[in-house]
Amino acid sequence: MLQLDDLDRAIIRLLKGDARLTISEISSNLGKPESTIHFRIKKLQERGIIDKYTIILGKPVKPKVAAFLILKVEKPVIEDFLERYLEYIAKTLSMLPNVLMVAKSGDDHLVALIGEETQENLERFIEDNIKTIPTLKEVNVLPIREFKKGEDVIGFLAEI
Repeated sequence: MLQLDDLDRAIIRLLKGDARLTISEISSNLGKPESTIHFRIKKLQERGIIDKYTIILGKPVKPKVAAFLILKVEKPVIEDFLERYLEYIAKTLSMLPNVLMVAKSGDDHLVALIGEETQENLERFIEDNIKTIPTLKEVNVLPIREFKKGEDVIGFLAEI
């Protein structure tokens, strides 16, 4: 685990809140010289702690409803094909516009985060595009009612 001091963490917190902040604004906010802030940001980038600056899309383009899907892949007769099945399904899911995230979990499971404009559209998307994928044994849908932390992840992952 990389060691960060209080100033590094403060800079990162500010940039996470608004990556458009100038060095001058960060300096003023933290009461530190601009040269110190510039040096620290440069070091954070060199160490790979700050990888890139990006945007989080706002409400007009974020999906209004979301759900996690837990997908269980049917184990093939020849066990060696299981990894190929997982790769095929992961790649297929990754190409769908409403699929925001895909990850492998365990030997025969995938997890996906999907989003849509309405609950009805979400359910139709799952029926028409997910449950029809061959070699899926089980599709568990976990609707997200309310975020307690991390709501911005939808705006970060959403595509336009």
